[in-house]
Amino acid sequence: MKTIQRRATCTVDVGGVSMGSNDPIRVQSMTNTVTHRVAETVQQIRELVDAGSEYVRITVNDHDAAKAVPDIVAQLRDTGYTVPIIGDFHYNGHTLLSAYPKTAEALAKYRINPGNVGKGKKRDDNFATMIKIAMDYDRPVRIGVNWGSIDPVLLDHHMTMNAKRADPQSFNAVMVDTMVDSANQSVLYAQNLGLPRNKIVVSVKMSDIQDMVMAYQRIATMVDVPLHVGLTEAGYGVKGIASSAAALGILLQQGLGDTIRVSLTPTPDVPRSQEVTVCTQLLQTMGFRFFQPTVTSCPGCGRTDSDYFIHLAQAVNQHINDKIAAWRPQFPGVESLKIAVMGCVVNGPGESKYANIGISLPGLRENPSAPVYIDGQLATTLRGDTIVHDFMAILDDYIVTKFGG
Repeated sequence: MKTIQRRATCTVDVGGVSMGSNDPIRVQSMTNTVTHRVAETVQQIRELVDAGSEYVRITVNDHDAAKAVPDIVAQLRDTGYTVPIIGDFHYNGHTLLSAYPKTAEALAKYRINPGNVGKGKKRDDNFATMIKIAMDYDRPVRIGVNWGSIDPVLLDHHMTMNAKRADPQSFNAVMVDTMVDSANQSVLYAQNLGLPRNKIVVSVKMSDIQDMVMAYQRIATMVDVPLHVGLTEAGYGVKGIASSAAALGILLQQGLGDTIRVSLTPTPDVPRSQEVTVCTQLLQTMGFRFFQPTVTSCPGCGRTDSDYFIHLAQAVNQHINDKIAAWRPQFPGVESLKIAVMGCVVNGPGESKYANIGISLPGLRENPSAPVYIDGQLATTLRGDTIVHDFMAILDDYIVTKFGG
């Protein structure tokens, strides 16, 4: 795939994990625990990090939450988790950061929402207070504009100006104008207060894909700082995953996005880390980053009268999930491994040859044998009831041979 030039030219360091410029596109997530329930919050942060999250944001919405932050960070560090913790502030961030200096110091970054930091002069004063605290502790901030909490005064202004036009725009178009204006004004104000460009991250999150894409495209031409990209309130289940993948995929392909988050409505009995998995799979599918070996497997059709290939694909994926944490330090580069598990002769041999290691299982009325290809060459043919076990052994041996040096 053609290398895409990243837009942000500056780098922002967030607790030792930098974003922007030539850094990898970073994965971010957010807890949904009640923050002051320290044990629950710490446990969920660990799960998010174990899934691949490189930044974790927590709600800091009241005094109990603010007081809990240093303890949360300390417990994480005591157990070897160095992930930067980001404080998500709304309405009262200026008060909480002022009242709890240990919290201001423990957090790696502050999220400021210019739509609810205050109104009129209070807005400017409250915003300035948070920016000055960030400078005191040498912390970056994310100016996070969200269309669900847009500055009402600024929106009214844009609506009034739109009504005077000879050809008024749609409400959504006015909303995009307001989002971009809010972000740009806030960046300029923060810089005028003395916050350097390499301490600023921007987001303009919306829940409509086309409007969200337009907002990011426009703000990218106005501010040269890293962008936090995400589709806000993406939704539940497949809808939320598909919507997020579509929105992020468009922007990432255009070089827009230095850190991403997928915001899914929680599914009962599905871990919060699902949003991290979607992020890592998206980046890996698009070829931007690799987190674990890629498995290509066929969907099945009328030629595949057996479900054997389904079980083998499932077993291979589970084997990778179980082993990847141990493989990474032991076999550097294993994340780039490509595996193919195919179900018939039509595309099976071709896909298997294109992968590092692949197997083509027999389809309907085909010879009951399964050729295995290694780096494009036929290596062996498996038969009988031990194909799964035999293929796993071949896979493990290949990893040791290929990446063990």
